[in-house]
Amino acid sequence: MSKTSQQNTSTEASGASVIHSQAHSSGLQQVPQLVPVSPGGGGKAVPPSKQGKKNSFVDRNSDEYRQRRERNNMAVKKSRLKSKQKAQDTLQRVNQLKEENERLEAKIKLLTKELSVLKDLFLEHAHNFADNVQPVGTETSTTSAENSGQ
Repeated sequence: MSKTSQQNTSTEASGASVIHSQAHSSGLQQVPQLVPVSPGGGGKAVPPSKQGKKNSFVDRNSDEYRQRRERNNMAVKKSRLKSKQKAQDTLQRVNQLKEENERLEAKIKLLTKELSVLKDLFLEHAHNFADNVQPVGTETSTTSAENSGQ
């Protein structure tokens, strides 16, 4: 079984070469392959907004050019001011949060000390209370012995 194929190459408007092949004596259908025209394998895609502007000459003295430059300059200034303001706001917020954090840490220390003092007072009171209270069994037996001795 010999298989022979015939290939036709054509270049499309997209800049890619398409290889069309026809296989003889085979029931398989082949899919066309895209091959880049340039040897480097392609390049960066150019956005549609930049495609038509490559070859057009810009007259720097025209009113349209000056208006576009003025609008662009104003937009750049506005963007830079907005960015600067955002940075200042962020810095101010950071400082506020640092101050609040210091206040809260001081409050934690104060409350921890207060808790420690209250625990000590409670333990001292509980210890004194335990010393003053006699067990129930010894109190009754002492009272009965005193009564029976009379």
